[in-house]
Amino acid sequence: MALDANARTLSAFLDYLRVERGSAKLTIAAYASDLAQFAEFLEKRHVVLSGARREDVREYIQELFSNQLDGRSVGRKLSAIRQLYRHLLLDGKIDKDPTLNIDSPKQWKVLPKALTRDEVGAMLVETKPQNETVRGRALALRDHAMLELLYAAGVRVSEVADARLEDLKLEMGYILVRGKGDKERMVPLGVPAQQALQRYLKNGREVMAKKRSSPLLFLGTGGRRLTRQRVWQLVGKASLASGRHASPHMLRHSCATHMVENGADLRTVQTILGHADISTTQIYTHVALDRLKSVYAKHHPRAKARNNL
Repeated sequence: MALDANARTLSAFLDYLRVERGSAKLTIAAYASDLAQFAEFLEKRHVVLSGARREDVREYIQELFSNQLDGRSVGRKLSAIRQLYRHLLLDGKIDKDPTLNIDSPKQWKVLPKALTRDEVGAMLVETKPQNETVRGRALALRDHAMLELLYAAGVRVSEVADARLEDLKLEMGYILVRGKGDKERMVPLGVPAQQALQRYLKNGREVMAKKRSSPLLFLGTGGRRLTRQRVWQLVGKASLASGRHASPHMLRHSCATHMVENGADLRTVQTILGHADISTTQIYTHVALDRLKSVYAKHHPRAKARNNL
């Protein structure tokens, strides 16, 4: 069993640290904890420590980053894994070190977390008013329009808070977004987003403004400016319907991920998200490659092995 094999491998390595290298108890305890976590990851894949491949190590590190572990902690865990495989290689237990050519944590780009389409769909079900007052209905219209915009346009939370009424060109189906460095970009809007914004402008914004003049698209109580923290709170509350806590950033990443899954090229996604450099957008390459492989497997006549060969 993988569990027994891994336990023996770890026990032998820790004995080596204790006896041969005279390592301190604290060091040994840290190695034991880090390596036990890695072994548990492998056991879920029915892989023993001595049989791990480079792909296993890379995917483990990716999982650590996905769980919001900082680079320093990931670096420490990777160092422990390197030491283990160096020992196994010198001891003749393995003939290839799976940690070779693994980038340092500083060079890793963390894959953004995205919601599934069903999770987004649950969030974007029309927001129900907390109470059937004029203000309650206006708040519900505002929140729903804001959620639709976050997902449809992949805008940053600051771009939502700073959006101006004059930037919205509903008759043309797009919004002018002012991003980092005051750079402007035109982002198209889907029909659901356009309809939600239309309802908010017709029946909600004037109620929120309370006869005060404001250039902003989305308003808080009494016509005040919405803070970024408030937008985060509203998105977090709406995400309860999906069964998974979400943030404005997750809606932005979901927009990009779902576009790439549907065949959008990275240059288009770069333009919509407002990335200054295509290298930032290339973090979505894994999604494009997955789709490429899927389409290839489905359509190429020799994608699958033939029994009659």
